[in-house]
Amino acid sequence: MSTTGAVDPRLARQLVLDEIFDLSLYRALRDFAHGDLGQVLDELIRVETRHVAFWQDFFGRKDLRALDLGRRAKLMALRAVCRVLGAGAIQVVLEAIEVHGVRKYLRVWKRYRDGPLGPAVREILEDEFKHEDMVITGDAARHINPEKVRNVFLGLNDGLVEILGAVSGFFAAFGNSVAVLAAGFTVAVAGAMSMAAGAYIGAGSEAEVRATEDERRRFLGQTVAGGTAESPAASAVVVGLGYFAGALVPVLPVLFGAKGMLPTILTAGTMIVAVSAIVAFISGMEVWRRIALNVVITSVAVAVTYAIGLLARSLWGISV
Repeated sequence: MSTTGAVDPRLARQLVLDEIFDLSLYRALRDFAHGDLGQVLDELIRVETRHVAFWQDFFGRKDLRALDLGRRAKLMALRAVCRVLGAGAIQVVLEAIEVHGVRKYLRVWKRYRDGPLGPAVREILEDEFKHEDMVITGDAARHINPEKVRNVFLGLNDGLVEILGAVSGFFAAFGNSVAVLAAGFTVAVAGAMSMAAGAYIGAGSEAEVRATEDERRRFLGQTVAGGTAESPAASAVVVGLGYFAGALVPVLPVLFGAKGMLPTILTAGTMIVAVSAIVAFISGMEVWRRIALNVVITSVAVAVTYAIGLLARSLWGISV
């Protein structure tokens, strides 16, 4: 059954290759996954094998059997990371892959639901939703909580952007690396403590609301969801350390002798791109869009804070 005339041929190629990528990834991860996680992968492999055959037949693209260069590189990178970091990394990657798949097929279904592609996408979406439930709420043991991983990288991102902006302003105002180092480190510590305090208060409030809701459900004889929320102290540590680690990146070039902004911008900019890509991947966002957005925001922050530093130096005659 071929319907390539009904949809964009590029979309047909993408859907087939994406399913081949998912299947290849699950097979690669199965080589070193054990226990419940291995059983989850076995089920995912079984369903993805059916998906690949379905789309190849649907679009008449049985000629598509090999991944392109970009997908092969992505497959190798994810396999290497999961082999090194183990079950926790596999869990995070599986969740990210399933979230990406659900979002992609929802977009396709909204566009083609009234055509011949609609029922096919709906069938695949039902499988993807089952996959997501299996991966996110299944019995596979989690050594790393995906939500905690997201918090770490979001903290890293915040620390990178904020302290890079602050350091640029300090360079413009002081023009002295020792003063920049002292001010940058001070702001990094203060920011990390502030973020940790905010996380502690937020997690504590959430725990209180959840406890009240659980008591209400018990009183009404309703089922209470299992599982325990992360403690406020643990949330504070995760967010604070993530922020501080990100904040150190713009400061380190100055610590190692940089006299100007260029080394700091290059070092922090490279890290911002990497962190943006990771955050986008594990959150189910489009990677290049997230990178571009973060780079633009960071560039604006650096330009504004540098201008403020120059203005401060001019108005108040700062000299160090």
